[in-house]
Order: sequence, then C-alpha cells, then structure tokens
Amino acid sequence: MKYYHFMNLNLSKRISVLIITLNEEANMQALLTDLDFADEVVVVDSYSTDKTKSIAQSFCNVRFIQNKFENYSSQRNFAISYAKNDWILFLDADERLTPELKKEIKETLRTNEIFTAFLFYRKFMFKNSILHFSGWQSDKILRLFNKNFAKYKPEKLVHEKLGVSGKVGIFKNELIHHSYTDYKSYKIKMINYGKLKAQEKHIKNLKPIFLLPIFHPTYTFLYNYLVRLGFLDGKKGIIICYLNAYSVSVRYKELNLLWHKK
Repeated sequence: MKYYHFMNLNLSKRISVLIITLNEEANMQALLTDLDFADEVVVVDSYSTDKTKSIAQSFCNVRFIQNKFENYSSQRNFAISYAKNDWILFLDADERLTPELKKEIKETLRTNEIFTAFLFYRKFMFKNSILHFSGWQSDKILRLFNKNFAKYKPEKLVHEKLGVSGKVGIFKNELIHHSYTDYKSYKIKMINYGKLKAQEKHIKNLKPIFLLPIFHPTYTFLYNYLVRLGFLDGKKGIIICYLNAYSVSVRYKELNLLWHKK
C-alpha cells in the first residue's frame, strides 16, 4: 500500500453502508436495525429465495438492488457504484458493530484528515461463543474506506482484496463476526470458497502440482491446529481447522475438474 496525505478527505463524512446478500433472512433484521447511524444503506442481493428481500425492504433507509453473483470482488465493486457517499462501510450479513465501535467510527471520521481506509480486527464467533485461536486470533479486514481511493481487485474472486491508495488506520474496537452458526452452513461456505479459489488459479493457468493436493490441506490443518493453537479451542478448534483444510482440498479437486474440462 502507498501512503499519502489527501487534503480533500474532509469534504464529506457521510457514510454509505453496503451489504451483499444471498438468503440471509436469519441475519437481516438484527443487522439493519443496528445501522441507524448510516446516511444510507444499500443491499445488493444475489436473488435470494428466502425472506431477505422483504426484510430489507421493510426498512425505509434501505435501498435494495438485485444483481447476478459472479464473484465477491465484482459484486462488491457493483455495490460501490450505487453508493451516494464517498465513505463506504462494507458489512457482511453475519457481522455486527458494537456500540463502542460505532462511536469510534463516527468520531474517527469526524476528525480524520489523512486516512483513506481503516482496518477492523474481527472477533470470530462459533455459534454464541468466542473462538480464541485456530488461526482467527489475528483476523483483520479493510471495511471502511473512501471509494475515491480504493477498489476491490478483480483478480481476487474470493477473500477479496481491497486495493488502497493512501494511509490506512486501524480501529481499536473489534468487529463481531458470527461466521459459524452450524456445521452444515459453514461447510457449504467453505466449499464455495474452495471452488472460487480454484477458478482464480485456473484463470492464472496454474495446475495442481504432484502431491500438493494432499500436503496442502494437511499442512493447513496442522498449522492452524498446532501452530495457531487451535487445540486450545477444544472441539470448536478441531471443527474449524478441519473445515478450513477441507476448503483447500475442495480447491484442488475443483481445479483438476476445470483442467479436465479444458
């Protein structure tokens, strides 16, 4: 990342909250109720078949748009194009802001003159309890940024990366991430991530190297479970470390399929 000072960052401090969704009826009510500080909320939905649309449209400050999902980066950039304000706060449907974090966001933007984006540390929630280790203890992500100096990189189809020109700040208060609600839904999420990562590699003409489809998932599990102290999370650690490794395994299986089709 490059670091500059921009004198025009003070022109507007209004925030557009952007959310991309697919069948998130379990999260929408709690998420949208908590966004009273935003000047606008834009939900870009991938044609949900549950009550996501009706819940979103029941909030008068929410603009609901549907767009076919291709990958995470393109969907996020599409959402940005509909934001009226310069400052963007991207939230996943399973993320929550604490009152302390909301206060910090508002106060920081009010006084900010040099930062074009901000990192959030995230607290991973396994059902209703905190996952302390298993590779998630240092999880941080860019969520608040000035759209004039940031854009999601199109080559990253999943675990999308925001390209930022300017100086990046870090918030003290953590973003709450309710990522794991049950085994089945988290496994489906990991499978989808694995398939998108395979597409990334295929686009780059990368082929699975001999034995890597075996060693890479094994390494991922052992690294998160032993080095990143997943064993201290007990049964929760085993489940998360296994499913994350499983996603890597899916990646190589899908990559093999893509090359065979080609």
